[in-house]
Amino acid sequence: MLEVRNMDIHYGNIAAVKNISLEVREGEIVAIIGSNGAGKSSILRGIMGLTRPRSGTIIFRGKNILGMRPYEVTRLGIIYVPEGRHIFTDHTVRDNLLLGTYRYYFKEGKRILGDLFEREYRRFPILLKRKDQPGRVLSGGEQQMLAISRGLMGKPDLLLLDEPSLGLAPVIIRSIMEQIAMLNREGVSVLIVDQAARLVLEMAHRAYVLETGEIGIHGNAREVACDDRVRKAYLG
Repeated sequence: MLEVRNMDIHYGNIAAVKNISLEVREGEIVAIIGSNGAGKSSILRGIMGLTRPRSGTIIFRGKNILGMRPYEVTRLGIIYVPEGRHIFTDHTVRDNLLLGTYRYYFKEGKRILGDLFEREYRRFPILLKRKDQPGRVLSGGEQQMLAISRGLMGKPDLLLLDEPSLGLAPVIIRSIMEQIAMLNREGVSVLIVDQAARLVLEMAHRAYVLETGEIGIHGNAREVACDDRVRKAYLG
């Protein structure tokens, strides 16, 4: 589905990502774990076209998307939920969700919106309760739910999640991870970056461990979780 081959990303003279190769197969959850500053978010930004890789190839369903603009990548079916949520705090919950329909709204119009709103309100019932309230009044966990649902309103084929657990209470993190696993069972492939290593390795099919911009360990998520180096560095 997605193949990243030999990707390098630099910020000035600093190499953030070094010769990275990874893949996401249809129907998988793939996790990227690593410490702060390892380059995890840079990989997602590179895939989305938010940061231009210096070299490499990014293939999505047989098409080279390297050099495409973010809106073009989105139209192909890759939806990005960024670190820090980035919801529109002065807009209502409902309007935030509506903005997520950019990928297809002008082609399919309003006829499918009702079903999509209903689906997301079932997924996160608090959003129905808050639907007419501005995003700024939501708690951190509610804002993260909104950010994920906004992404899902775009009907992604591949969902990129950047640190969805950041700054959240453990009970909220567990709930969001359960929803991500459920979403995958509904047919959405997921590439997730997160420091909640234990939880993401529990739900992922495969995993990559990033160390200072390079992949050090990769394979079946359960096998990666059992690796002594991973257990010592990330699982405690």
